[in-house]
Amino acid sequence: QLQLVESGGGLVQPGGSVRLSCSVSGFTLEYYATTWFRQAPGKEREGVSCISQSDGIIYYADSMKGRFTISRDNTWNTVYLQMDSLKPEDAAVYYCAARFHDCSGDSRHYAYWGQGTRVTVSS
Repeated sequence: QLQLVESGGGLVQPGGSVRLSCSVSGFTLEYYATTWFRQAPGKEREGVSCISQSDGIIYYADSMKGRFTISRDNTWNTVYLQMDSLKPEDAAVYYCAARFHDCSGDSRHYAYWGQGTRVTVSS
């Protein structure tokens, strides 16, 4: 009944841009905090950005601020992550997750996850 599906990943050159989408079904998106996480091979899963029920926004690392933009479209129940000026270290599987609480950058606090979409940054 609760489902999140990510899309939009793929191969992009350094300095390029990509927009990821997270389509949500089974609950009303605007009543949940929704967070993008990412995980690179051999590294821990880290929080990228969260948008809260009240449209508050958090970016969890200074390196992402100014390059990444989170937004949502309540009509289509979709959360987006626009990523610009991509760097090789941004390559990872990107996941969206939701919780009926305030934003958290700790993946252990989330019960609802998508399957992930892979972003590869390479020349």
